[in-house]
Amino acid sequence: MYSSLLRDMPYLLNKYHRTDEPFDPYRRMAYHGGEYDESTGLDDAEMDCGLKALAEEVSALPHPVAKAKLFAYLLENARIDVNEKDWFVGFYNWGRLLSRYTTEIWSREVFAGIPEVQEKIDLLGEVGAAAIWPDFDHVIPNWEALLTLGFPGLLDRVRSFHRKRIGEGITPEQEAFFQGIEITYESIIKLLDRYYRYALTKDTEKSGKQAACLKNLRDGSPSDLYEALQEIYIYFILCECVDNYQTRSLGNGIDSTLLRFWRRDIDSGKYTREEEKEFLAYFLMQFSAIGNYWGHPMYMGGTGPDGETRFNEVSLAVLELYGELKLSNPKVQIKVAENTPREILYRVFDLIRKGVSPFVFCCEPGHRRAIMGYGATAEEARDFEISGCYETRVRSDESSTSVSYINAAKAVEFALSNGADWKTGKEAGLKTGDASGFQSFDDFYHAFIRQWEYLIEESIRIGNSYEGFLAYINPSNVYSATIRRSLERAADGYAFGVKFNNSAILNCGFASAVDSLMAVKKLCFEKKAVSLPELAQILKNNWEGQEILRLKAFNLPCKYGNSDPETDLLAAGMADYFSGKINNRPNARGGVYKAIMHSAMQFVWQGAKTGALPDGRKAGAELSKNASPVNGADRKGVTALIFSALKLNPFNYHESFCVDLMLHPSAVEGEKGLEALYDLLMTYLEGGGMSMQFNIFDADTLRDAQKHPENYRTLQVRVCGWNALWNDLPTAEQDAFILRSETVR
Repeated sequence: MYSSLLRDMPYLLNKYHRTDEPFDPYRRMAYHGGEYDESTGLDDAEMDCGLKALAEEVSALPHPVAKAKLFAYLLENARIDVNEKDWFVGFYNWGRLLSRYTTEIWSREVFAGIPEVQEKIDLLGEVGAAAIWPDFDHVIPNWEALLTLGFPGLLDRVRSFHRKRIGEGITPEQEAFFQGIEITYESIIKLLDRYYRYALTKDTEKSGKQAACLKNLRDGSPSDLYEALQEIYIYFILCECVDNYQTRSLGNGIDSTLLRFWRRDIDSGKYTREEEKEFLAYFLMQFSAIGNYWGHPMYMGGTGPDGETRFNEVSLAVLELYGELKLSNPKVQIKVAENTPREILYRVFDLIRKGVSPFVFCCEPGHRRAIMGYGATAEEARDFEISGCYETRVRSDESSTSVSYINAAKAVEFALSNGADWKTGKEAGLKTGDASGFQSFDDFYHAFIRQWEYLIEESIRIGNSYEGFLAYINPSNVYSATIRRSLERAADGYAFGVKFNNSAILNCGFASAVDSLMAVKKLCFEKKAVSLPELAQILKNNWEGQEILRLKAFNLPCKYGNSDPETDLLAAGMADYFSGKINNRPNARGGVYKAIMHSAMQFVWQGAKTGALPDGRKAGAELSKNASPVNGADRKGVTALIFSALKLNPFNYHESFCVDLMLHPSAVEGEKGLEALYDLLMTYLEGGGMSMQFNIFDADTLRDAQKHPENYRTLQVRVCGWNALWNDLPTAEQDAFILRSETVR
């Protein structure tokens, strides 16, 4: 396997973008690589001309149909490849070319009708108080339906439901829904035929199997592991890169999804275990080479209906490949329960110790409790999916959007500034009174709560103003076909076509807010080291000339993450307040809102727009992320941090809740180190925790990596809900990791 993979690696690494050219992982679909025969189709500029002309012709059609016709045109004219250096097909025009003639136009139409909403979104985003936009980046198809029925079988099922609906009486909207899906899937099958016929023109070591695979997928469903992986890959490319819906998991548990194919191939003698691992290796390399900054997710493990673990021989093969290839992507969520074999967890821990860290541990008891908190049954909660970073989903029957990323730290700034943004001077919060009017910490805390509540209520109001139009903005033809309930209801799977049509609001900068409130309490009202109006002015001036006071604030012992009773009581109350204000509020799609303790990249982006804070942070610096402490604030060790996090009742965050742990390598050496990691994880699990991820390195290593990046090309770090190569991080983010690592034990 490895001689073949080593030979093909240069092609794989350059399949999606050239490694010798500058690359922005945030714009990963803006690039091309690979080796494409120009006679097979159009380049992007030519494709855009054709799409533009067709868009004018179909502009009067219902959106699902118009989008489907554009989709079909792109697939019919796309430049393709079947290459001797890869087991997986090539698709040249993968840069979401449809979106400029569909989603972007239809989104502008919606927001043009609610200009005051767009103005508020722009204002809150400009000052870093809340980041809001229509979210199409968190779908998981029913992979079991796709792999059982195949693309042709899904099309037959759609047609069957279409005929049934016609017999019962069909509305124009329902007719457009079915037509859009049928046109879409007819074009997918034609694309598979193009791939098959192109493969027949090849005469290589791989071409025979490639052609047979593509013919089988054109005509039916996968029959072996290679075909199953090809089906998953093609679906991903078409859904995420053409239909504009990010596919946020590979398989309904990649190991469970592939197990029957794996066993059938080996039992029949069709492929050996090493040959199966080769297919897996080439499959995983697709996502590694794509270079999505946030990583591409897949999960493993879980508990079956018999109470037994779902970890299996495919799980082991995947872990072996991560160790052998030092993969940083796809990122892998490990479902953990008391029945999870220690062997599996120890293997993952050991990989992390060795610098292979694309893993996050998702604790089944906490996730189940969170899911049942928004109305799912115990069985639905047992079989939950994980989407994106570590978000919960009811399997094949839930769509959930991320509506707003709310900056809790900005609410502190607004409470000090009477609702004004210090950087721009714009009035973006509430008028809760000048700092001189607060006679007690309770007065100030109440002002903070009012500011935070305002951001929550505005986010829900804004979300409700546009979320009912999501299917209008971006019909999910590729995704909806896989969801049976969507077909039964004749409704888009991202609108009203699933049982749980939910929305989520993220709690960002949480620890920064907690520590800032505690600093105000101690410095202004207990120690009286500075008055609140004086502190407000000092912060507005970004601590200029007040370094001693800033260090005093930064070094206060009452920081979240140290299991300090007073701080944890405040943090728990704030966490409960946020989740209680959001959970199970009705949304515009017939579902409910869910709270998330997660910050994504907003810990950097919103941090850049947030003024200086009372905890000693300077303006523009990054904020705390997830349920983790402020960098450098946790000084009592990881056990204290876990206990602080558990006091927040993680399962009340119905969408997700994650704690980031950083450990020194010396603390987890040898067999005892594995046992220590296991004990930490089980303590978190038993206390109701949801997700946990580890970074294991020391400050000296990171400093050297910053000075000599050429020696650390494979050094990986867990950032927020994804994995990144150290050398891809901006210097400011590297500095923040170094600061955090200086306090680990």
